[in-house]
Amino acid sequence: MTARDAIEELRARMGQAIIGQRDVIERLLIGLLANGNLLVEGLPGLAKTRAIKSLAKNLDCDFSRIQFTPDLLPSDVTGTEVYHQAEGAAEFRFEPGPIFANLVLADEINRAPAKVQAALLEAMEERQVTVAGTTHRMPPLFMVMATQNPVEQEGTYPLPEAQMDRFLMHVLIEYPPVEDEVEVIRLVRGEEIATQSKEKPKEKPAPISQEVIFAARREIGAIHVAPAMERYMADLVNATRHREGYGDDLKRWIEVGASPRASLALDRCGRTHAWLNGRDYVDPEDVRAIAREVLRHRMMLTYEAQGEGVSATRVVEELIAQVALP
Repeated sequence: MTARDAIEELRARMGQAIIGQRDVIERLLIGLLANGNLLVEGLPGLAKTRAIKSLAKNLDCDFSRIQFTPDLLPSDVTGTEVYHQAEGAAEFRFEPGPIFANLVLADEINRAPAKVQAALLEAMEERQVTVAGTTHRMPPLFMVMATQNPVEQEGTYPLPEAQMDRFLMHVLIEYPPVEDEVEVIRLVRGEEIATQSKEKPKEKPAPISQEVIFAARREIGAIHVAPAMERYMADLVNATRHREGYGDDLKRWIEVGASPRASLALDRCGRTHAWLNGRDYVDPEDVRAIAREVLRHRMMLTYEAQGEGVSATRVVEELIAQVALP
């Protein structure tokens, strides 16, 4: 089985457990294969937690869930030095926190204060944690999926731009169509019946090896990106900073443009999207398909845009319409 076949098998298994969220499944896979972190925003009950649990269940990996609350401490995330004494010898030993896993779910990340959110920065960007002057490396396969609720803002701590920029993509989850919601009802009912049944449960398929992810990443690294496509990605990001010549709306809507991390993210996600679709080169459709998730959290909108009810997604759509194709 090739790496692409194994990833398609993983996508199919996740699709059986998550109904009506095909885009979320694809974005999760892109984040995993592009070696990035995801910020997932959606109302309660839209399968955010279920999505990453489904990924972890079908992948041979360690999974950790951290429930962010106002009283959480940085050491609750990273771990801490603990004093051990035995047989007359005493020493401090590092006890790893829940961040030391392959897939980490940071649930409701904006409910913890800034110092706890900052504890994630080094792990997310540099794939290491420093405690008491000692650096501890994260596992080779590592991804943080953070969730937040877009409507309940009482008692929350908005993520600073520096941390937002470290998320490869910002994924928005919306309500599923009514046909898919009927399938969700049937799926959950079937799971409840299976749990209560005295029959021997069906044997689950073997989890997919981590080596499949690393093999896929090597293939993605070899995807061809033409100079014209590189310029197109850079032009999209540059248009958020220098808005002259791209219409009056962008000048009114954008206060601060995206950082160079946006260009790097477009490249990584574009190559991954092309690979998932069976191509060995990146075309404009790959970039446009992931531009909303890559750019929407990397721009600061003006008060005028917010007053007009213009969303970051609408701004990215205008960018795509204004920037010329290669």
